[in-house]
Amino acid sequence: MKFSVITFPGSNCDKDCVYVLKDVLKQDVVETFHDESSLLPGIDCVILPGGFSYGDYLRSGAIARFSKIVNPIINFANKGGLVIGICNGFQILCEMGLLSGALTANKSRSFICDEVYLKVVNNKTPFTSLYKEGEVIKVPIAHGDGRYVSKNIDKSQIVFQYCDKNGNITEESNPNGSVQNIAGIINAKGTVLGMMPHPERVCESVLGGVDGKRLFKSLCHLHSLFNI
Repeated sequence: MKFSVITFPGSNCDKDCVYVLKDVLKQDVVETFHDESSLLPGIDCVILPGGFSYGDYLRSGAIARFSKIVNPIINFANKGGLVIGICNGFQILCEMGLLSGALTANKSRSFICDEVYLKVVNNKTPFTSLYKEGEVIKVPIAHGDGRYVSKNIDKSQIVFQYCDKNGNITEESNPNGSVQNIAGIINAKGTVLGMMPHPERVCESVLGGVDGKRLFKSLCHLHSLFNI
């Protein structure tokens, strides 16, 4: 499977994603800078990684949305291409209009760096097929603007929700105040995923866990099944 990892000025999780895909999962990876005017041929999945894209002082992702690579990504997604936005990448996807809603300041008004529990509420997506429905996983977060808000999110588009270790969706388990405890959503087609937690940081046991690994493996599994 061939991935394109996009680097914006200020991205700091792009190398993490490249390492997981290339060295851990042995996939083909292309590193693409934000001022490229096209994606390389043969890309199966585009990843917008976490970080602090330039212009975040205005609104997270608001300036990154106008980078040259954005329109090729939109065209890629509109044709059914798979796209993942993690943390700042999630913010950029919302600014691009590929996902509904917006990411705003945490309810605490402070930056949060912690580990959280997520409930897999939809395992019928290309990104979650190797998880069990209702499964609880542990994934780190690191963000200041992670509070997801939306007026018209369809429940079928919710993929991950913040929960406690037993899978209960509670206010106390919601670190940033996101509506409906949302930690990750997909578009209506199910081909674009945005999530605030960092699955790329838990893909090796030596780093404290492997709960994020199956997200990337789900894509590779789908690719091998249908030879796409």
